[in-house]
Amino acid sequence: MLAILYDIHGNRPALEAVMDDARRRGADRWLLGGDYAAFGAWPIECFELLRDGLGDAATWIRGNWERWQAEPGAVPDAEVVQTAAAWVRGALGSEVVARLGALPASAVIDGTLFVHASPGSDIEPIPETAGEDDDQLLSGVAERRVVFGHTHVQFARRSASGVDLVNSGSVGLPWDGDRRAAYATVGEDGGVALHRVDYDWKAAGHAIEALGEPWSATTAERLREARFDV
Repeated sequence: MLAILYDIHGNRPALEAVMDDARRRGADRWLLGGDYAAFGAWPIECFELLRDGLGDAATWIRGNWERWQAEPGAVPDAEVVQTAAAWVRGALGSEVVARLGALPASAVIDGTLFVHASPGSDIEPIPETAGEDDDQLLSGVAERRVVFGHTHVQFARRSASGVDLVNSGSVGLPWDGDRRAAYATVGEDGGVALHRVDYDWKAAGHAIEALGEPWSATTAERLREARFDV
């Protein structure tokens, strides 16, 4: 079974809960979809847990945050994002920042394309509802399934052209109104299942807020409400 983890965002309690749940379900392979460290209280701990705990069983791809960490000039000009980027770079250290920034932008496993936001971008998302942009976003895609994250909203649908689209949701910072950690699996039959896992989100919120950084109060509130627009 392949476990699919996106948008961990430095939330160790959520990551540990998801890894435990996935292993109970029989996961023996892992796809890690980016945004591993930023906005959480445990950035280096999450990286080390993934690196040491999963080893060669994991396939890693890069998210927009890994790119921003390695290319500070690309970070959007917003105080919350700028200060979070500076903090996480310091927490990870230059060697880990460089390693994560050098990850590939996509991977293909068993005929499924894995990207961070959409096939051509780690920022432009595939929306939850079908629209005219689907064909453009999926242009050039040969695979019949695309798995992604980035929006922190878990869903699955099919495009008009017949491509299965799966957003596995966010492990560490869901924004769909459900505080539980989100991830997905692909079973031996090739079917995709979406999962939610309870964890101590209150403790995670307190740990983020206690950092006292310019970005941490906003992030803690988003975690507690499970929404971006707070």
